[in-house]
Amino acid sequence: MGPLQGVTVIEIASLGPGPFCGMLLADLGATVIRIERPSSGPGAAVFPVPAGPLGRSRRSISIDLKRPEGAALVLDLVERADVLIEGFRPGVAERLGLGPADCLARHPGLVYGRVTGWGRSGPLAADAGHDIDYVALAGALHPIGRAGEPPTIPLNIIADFGGGGMLLAVGVLAALVEKDRTGEGQVVDTAMVDGSALQTVLVHGLLASGMWSDERGVNMLDGGAPFYDVYETSDGKYMAVGAIEPQFFARLVELLGLEAADVPNHLDRDRWDELRAILTAAFATRTRDEWADLFEGEDACATPVLSLAEAPRHPHNVERGTFVESGGVVQPAPAPRFSRTPLDPPVPPPVPGTHTDEVLDWLGLTSAEIAGLREAGTVS
Repeated sequence: MGPLQGVTVIEIASLGPGPFCGMLLADLGATVIRIERPSSGPGAAVFPVPAGPLGRSRRSISIDLKRPEGAALVLDLVERADVLIEGFRPGVAERLGLGPADCLARHPGLVYGRVTGWGRSGPLAADAGHDIDYVALAGALHPIGRAGEPPTIPLNIIADFGGGGMLLAVGVLAALVEKDRTGEGQVVDTAMVDGSALQTVLVHGLLASGMWSDERGVNMLDGGAPFYDVYETSDGKYMAVGAIEPQFFARLVELLGLEAADVPNHLDRDRWDELRAILTAAFATRTRDEWADLFEGEDACATPVLSLAEAPRHPHNVERGTFVESGGVVQPAPAPRFSRTPLDPPVPPPVPGTHTDEVLDWLGLTSAEIAGLREAGTVS
């Protein structure tokens, strides 16, 4: 099921954005064949691949890409595929004989998706890096955090998943649409530093218009404004408040049990410290869940801050099926939702190499040929 049913994707196993893109495409109904490589080196121990739900809903074949016979098998797969995605550092795919020129020569209609941290050009292109580095250089890390404090690390969501895997998936889908018109494939080149910068477009607009200070924690959406912040409750938990519009702020004040005449105008920056003190004292009088019950169904833009373990149990998420259980692991459900082509529930990630024989049989190899590849160590 899903709108990508009938699309075949070859995913060369990697870390972070590559698996996320592969997961998204598999969630949307594509048949994703994940090429696992022999586990070796320190990275394999630190970042096991696939990592739980991130490797869901795939077929898995194990190929030694350093062997010429292994690269040749990948090119055979490419001939039958619509998309290939890889997350090698610049130059690696080309050295393996699996770069865009090699793959498009075998299949001119292929969409070749690739993702790197720094991109394939520029002085940092060959350097190592992780999400935090790309977010930092893109200007997306500096605005996150409290005034007078260091930047707050936003997990590895912005570069790895938003600016990397998600943007790669968007690019792949766009290239597939264009291919429907022209019949030609192309390379989708995604850089996490570019994707991280792209997500700051609103803030750059506000900065240019004079509505944003290039100083952390003093603006409307970065915790500087007391009406867009988190507040500790009497049980040490938190409520999130986003009451920007006057009508929402007025309802917030009313439900907090405050007298409107005693509360400063929330858009008066000169009185933000005073307003924050009032809201802090008010939220400290009840538990988080008491406040959550009070604000539920109200247009006050105040919600409980739930933990990873709590979120799947919230009634709203339960009714919508926002989270599902697969293979004993609670995880986010596939999204978005489609009216005619609903998405299947996720399938637990396979043990690497589970579908090796099945995929090779799909390629037309005989049992004897598959056995020979196994004996040579080309597949496993």
